[in-house]
Amino acid sequence: MYKNIITTFLLFFSVSLLEAQDVYSLQRCLEVGLSQNYDIRIVRNQEQIADNNATIGNAGYLPVLDVTGRYYGTLNDIIQYPNEGEKETLTGINTNTMSAGVNLDWMIFDGLKIQANYVRLKELQQMGALQTRIAIENFISELVTEYYNYVRQNISMTNLKTAVALSKERLRIVEARYNIGSMSRLDLQQARVDFNSDSSRLLRQSETLHASRIRLNELMAIKNIDQHTVIADSTIRFNAFLDWIVVYDKTMTSNSYIMLAEKNKTLSELEYKMIRSRNYPYLKMNAGYGYSQNRYGTGNYERQDVLGLNYGLTLGFTVFDGMNRRREQRNANIAIENRTLQQEQLRLSIAADFSNIWMAYRNNIELVNLEQENLTAAQEYYEIAIARYKLGDLSGIELREAQNNLLLAEERLLLAEYNAKLCEISLLQLSGQISDYLK
Repeated sequence: MYKNIITTFLLFFSVSLLEAQDVYSLQRCLEVGLSQNYDIRIVRNQEQIADNNATIGNAGYLPVLDVTGRYYGTLNDIIQYPNEGEKETLTGINTNTMSAGVNLDWMIFDGLKIQANYVRLKELQQMGALQTRIAIENFISELVTEYYNYVRQNISMTNLKTAVALSKERLRIVEARYNIGSMSRLDLQQARVDFNSDSSRLLRQSETLHASRIRLNELMAIKNIDQHTVIADSTIRFNAFLDWIVVYDKTMTSNSYIMLAEKNKTLSELEYKMIRSRNYPYLKMNAGYGYSQNRYGTGNYERQDVLGLNYGLTLGFTVFDGMNRRREQRNANIAIENRTLQQEQLRLSIAADFSNIWMAYRNNIELVNLEQENLTAAQEYYEIAIARYKLGDLSGIELREAQNNLLLAEERLLLAEYNAKLCEISLLQLSGQISDYLK
């Protein structure tokens, strides 16, 4: 009676503890990860740097205004030799100078280099946003993959627990029959070996499950890395109805790497414009307003104050620079051509990846359907086998074969479902739709 009360209490406590645990859905894992993951936070800071740099002042549109102040002095001994009379010696002559001024420098025209530089900074700003998008897409892909890997390992754990339970039941039956003399010691030892083998596989699976959970916590940047994360999903669900035309068109138009390649080509074109700006004259303006005070330790004046304005324009043109401009323009044209070739190569590579992934996606969907049929057959076969085994019409080796076939069928189906999900993730990432997992 007392033992039953303790058992009931422990069962109630376990259920209450399970209900109190925090459950993580895929969307919640993504939200936590996007707000806490260190790589995402770093790349967002880098994007902020690009935003801060995209200003007209950084491009060179605005003038530079300096305010300066200076103080310096001299302490000298002076010996004067007049044409007539004796020399005169002056010691400790202190001369002080103070000055303050405002200076303005402004590049009015430099062959449209400033305009090209401003457009370049804006392109770099957009590239910063693209780099953040790529990092986020890679992160979502990695986290979704690990999330469903964790689901997969949990299912494998359940399958192996079932296999251990079946082996344990077989061992119980063999022990009972061995005790009454209807089975040999060889059968008993074989049943015990199979049970230990399944138990060993279960222990190894617990290690794999632990590693997947730790990796999921690491991606979410959870400080308590050993936190027992409970996920909401217990099955691997995938979209079997992706449309080839829709996904392919989005891949060719919305793929982040293709868009980044286009930005790199635009940057090369802007670099060429900035080099060409040296073919034109430049015009600078400078102006200043200052005050200076001199204090003399000797002479006719004790002090002199100067207050004044200075201004000017500078018009210049580089006539000859060792033919460097011509060389740099040729190299810039080659760089543009290379960017174009790289862009075409990237599009071809992504199209090839898409084709291979799509084929794997369709094949894995067919495999899922096939393995579902195989699992149904394996389950029915095992039920017949265990019934015959209990009646003594089937050997232990044949029962073990039926049990292994059931476990293999479960694992093959699980692997096909997981691979189909991986293909779905890859296709959505290629087509720029990976953020749909956040919805």
